[in-house]
Amino acid sequence: MSQAVLEARAVQKNFTQGPVTLEVLQGVNLSVDSGERIAIVGASGSGKTTLLQILGGLDRPTSGHVLVDGQDIHELSEDARGMLRNRALGFVYQFHHLLPEFSALENVAMPLLVRRMAVAEARDQAMEILERVGLGRRLDHRPYQLSGGERQRAAVARALVTAPKIILADEPTGNLDGTNAEGVFELMLELNRERGTSLVVVTHDLRLANRMERIYEIQSGKLTERISSVG
Repeated sequence: MSQAVLEARAVQKNFTQGPVTLEVLQGVNLSVDSGERIAIVGASGSGKTTLLQILGGLDRPTSGHVLVDGQDIHELSEDARGMLRNRALGFVYQFHHLLPEFSALENVAMPLLVRRMAVAEARDQAMEILERVGLGRRLDHRPYQLSGGERQRAAVARALVTAPKIILADEPTGNLDGTNAEGVFELMLELNRERGTSLVVVTHDLRLANRMERIYEIQSGKLTERISSVG
């Protein structure tokens, strides 16, 4: 039986603007098993990104719990939360967030160096994953020397280099043209199958969402499951 690597239990998120309290998330429950692929869809401003940030420990819920690999991430100290994120989670965003002054190899090695891994070993592991995503000939290129698709592939490599239990991706193909979007998304699915890394992907692209195992929609602060066309 698969074990949940990520759980949200009755997650509530409110924002207060003057006298008005906006309930963005209302009692959200979600369980993601090891190796599972899940899409979260919804209208702009529905709370998709807010939920992803709470799941990743980057924002706190007003109430409720988030368990990452069995630990309540919001009950941990800031240092312990950062260590759990580095060990168990990988993040991919719409914009690559690569550091412009560093090469592709240095950017991808960075999460391993944060772990105090030896530089030579970190570079070897970064090189291996960059080869895997088709950037073996672009190791020393800085972000401005890479195409949009290559930058996003490097971002996927950076998220995967730590062998996380789960990848949280916020519109990972939203800034790419159709061909590059397809290539990056296919790469993520391939690596999911090979490595057993769970995927939670926020996307507005229903064509991509329908290739996931489960689809959830956020509407009026509630998360409900939709029928996916995946067999």
